[in-house]
Formats: sequence, structure tokens, C-alpha cells
Amino acid sequence: MKTRRAWTGAFRCVMAAAAALASWPSLPASADETPRRVVSMNLCTDQLAMLLAGDGQLNSVSHLASNRQASVLADEAKRYRVNHGLAEEVFLMQPDLVLAGTYTTRVTVALLRRLGFRVEAFEPEASFDDVRANIRRMGALLGRSASAEAMVAALDRALAEEAARPGAPASVALYSPNSYLSGPGTLADAAVKAAGLENVADALGIAGAGRVPLEALVMADPDLLVTGGSDYGRPALAQENFRHPAFQALEAQKTAVTVPDKYWICGASFTAEAVRILRRAAGRANVVEHAE
Repeated sequence: MKTRRAWTGAFRCVMAAAAALASWPSLPASADETPRRVVSMNLCTDQLAMLLAGDGQLNSVSHLASNRQASVLADEAKRYRVNHGLAEEVFLMQPDLVLAGTYTTRVTVALLRRLGFRVEAFEPEASFDDVRANIRRMGALLGRSASAEAMVAALDRALAEEAARPGAPASVALYSPNSYLSGPGTLADAAVKAAGLENVADALGIAGAGRVPLEALVMADPDLLVTGGSDYGRPALAQENFRHPAFQALEAQKTAVTVPDKYWICGASFTAEAVRILRRAAGRANVVEHAE
């Protein structure tokens, strides 16, 4: 009975807060003016905004931006106010532009739009073309197109440098907790292809991310075994696949590579670092193979 009363009270509080928010005047949304008070609620828009925004233009980033495993710009994120994607906290910041992902707290996004705030949602990147498009879009939204073009040029130079490096063919398995493989349609796969390598997920018929039996991974016989290196801080069922004897035996025979997840969770100029890591690992694998 107490639990029911507690839930009823909480529900009434939420509804009262929503009604109060709806009664407040909000800033008019304008696509013509350069925004001066920008709030980002998504890890990927956080990082693009931090890289491109002018001094004082970006007001707040999401709490994920300071997560060192997920964010390349964790230290930079400490300069900004933190938000948790809640409509009431964003409302009180009175932003003239809100940045979100297409899967970011949809209820918050819908409410902010109803209140008249300008919300721009970004699709996740699945290719380097997507990365370039999102960089340019962010630059246009922030009135920083020149900086965006410079970032795209830096990304293209880095990718071209890696493509020009001598390298031998190698196959890669992008193996994650819970026995997931990343395949075509992911930014990780795009990095593999940019490194001139073959993703074993192609042969296994994996599109996007899909679970595979450990036996299938062993039979695929990849030259490089790539893991994200995420530290759960304590034993986790999601990582049981890494402790299986068959996986450990495979790992001992192959060139194991750790590509920090933060380089390809989101796409930006820093995603070229994932390509560099893969390219160099393939070179080490080739040296070992010839030495044997």
C-alpha cells in the first residue's frame, strides 16, 4: 500500500512539474541567428560541439561527456555545466539551441520542442561519409562552418596517410561483450575498411552488430582479435565470453588489439586514431607471421 501511495505521489509531482514548465515562457527558436547558449544532451553531439563551438557558445554537455571510457574529450567536458537529459534542467538553462541524438531521451526532446525550443537531432554515424556530414552540419548550426571544413580536411589527411602506408592483408574480428561482432553498417567496420583490412563479420553474414557462437569466431580464424578494452570495474556476466577457455586459446594464438571504444562510439576527427591502431596492429601481425 505504501509503495502504491509513493508511486502515486511521484506521478503527481512529475505532472505538476510538467504543467509548470508548460506555463513558463520559452525562448523563440530561430534558425537564422547564430546560437549563443547551446546545450547538448548526447555524447556524440557533446564532442562535436566541444570541438567546434566558439568561446562561451556551448553552455552544457551531457554527463556522459566526462566518462573517460566513452569520451575522448573527458577532460575538456569539465569546463561545462552537466545535464542528464531532463527537460526541467535544460529548460532552466534557457538555451537557444539544443543538440540531441535521434535516440536521445525522446520524451525530453518532444517536450522541449512543444515548449518552443529549437532542438536539432543527429543520426549516429555508420561511415566516414556520415562523420563528415555530421561535422559539417554541426559547423553550420553553430555558425562555425570554416572550423568544420578544417576538421573534415584533418580527418581526410589522417585517413589518406594511413591508406598510403605499406601493409599486408589481414582479417579482423571486432569482438565485444556478450559475444557481439560488429559488421557492415557500424563505424567500427568503417574504420576496419579504412585501414585496408577485412572484417570477418562479412563472411559470417553479420550486419550491424550481432551475436555469434564462439565456435563461429574460432572457425573464422581472424588474424587480429579486436576488443574495446572497456573496464567494467568488477566481474560482469557481459564479459564471460572473454573468460571462456576457447576464446583465451584463440587470443593467445592471434594478435590481440585493444581499440578504445571512445574512438568509434562517436565519429569525429579522432576516429582516425582507431584506423591508425588497426593499421599498425596489422603490420605487427604480418611481422609475426613471417617470423614463424
